[in-house]
Amino acid sequence: MKFHTRRPTALAALLLTATFALAGCGSDEGDGGSTGDGGTGGGDLSMTMLPKNLGNAYFDTSTKGAMKAADELGADMEEVGPETGSPDAQVSYINTVAQQGKDALILSANDPEALCDAIDEAHSADVKVITFDADTNPDCRDLFINQATAEGIAAKQLELISEQIGGKGEIAILSASANATNQNAWIEMMESELADNPDYADIELVDTVYGDDEDQKSFDQTEALLQNHPDLKGIISPTTVGIAAAARYLSDSQYKGKVALTGLGTPNQMREFVEDGTVTSFALWNPGDLGYLATYAAAALVNGDISGEEGDSFEAGDLGEFEVGADGVVLLGEPFTFTKDNIGDFDF
Repeated sequence: MKFHTRRPTALAALLLTATFALAGCGSDEGDGGSTGDGGTGGGDLSMTMLPKNLGNAYFDTSTKGAMKAADELGADMEEVGPETGSPDAQVSYINTVAQQGKDALILSANDPEALCDAIDEAHSADVKVITFDADTNPDCRDLFINQATAEGIAAKQLELISEQIGGKGEIAILSASANATNQNAWIEMMESELADNPDYADIELVDTVYGDDEDQKSFDQTEALLQNHPDLKGIISPTTVGIAAAARYLSDSQYKGKVALTGLGTPNQMREFVEDGTVTSFALWNPGDLGYLATYAAAALVNGDISGEEGDSFEAGDLGEFEVGADGVVLLGEPFTFTKDNIGDFDF
């Protein structure tokens, strides 16, 4: 698949343009998972942000980026969502958006197929549906705002773990939920690369476990991995909740400095673990920019500036011009590697 993106700029510079502090983006979970952030109010465009779950630092940051874009566009934006990352928990929120007649729904899907019937109902109510972070079947939505290609994310994580374990040994994967679209795509790519790339001939993937993007469960799964695989050399966790929980376990255990950990995390979550030597390097894109781009894409669809066809282009505020690729995919960029040398330059 050929992906199209905006005119290239330096990724590090792009990331530095946004300073989204996670501490300022918390959600209210007291009502069992309703609105996280209130709408910007007063706009001609009405949009709803539906992440996989509330109370997740990654999605707090993406929503703050979406809110920033909505302010710039003069749009009304609200965030809603469940406490748990399951497809069934998202369906009622999609149905509500359809009933309210919102202009657009911006969704991180907990399953590629299970949400499609509800999305069809939203489409019947003239709601534009834009997925970000995790996609549905392309037939279900209008656009997918992809943080990076699955190939690029998989390759980066294998590259980092290989460097950290000296190119040989047993590794494991600590993922989010077993049906998470993006997680599964990355894992499949990593499995294929491990099988086919001679550079990884001495690396063995011995286990894949799921923490369901819950901190305590991810912490417990890390402990179980280390107990079940005494020769484990490294862990890849392609989820911000998982990598932070695994780092917390490793940092206060006998395995610190002996078992490598990498994956996808935010600088503010991972800073202490990089600085204390628990983690050497990890990767991510800017989730704030992802939410920001998704909001501009939604506005372009609603306003008729684009139809979602390959080759359509639109302006996305501070991020510049983007182009729609095959299957309605808009690509943010490539993963960026955070290390002790550069992590202090970022605040999100």
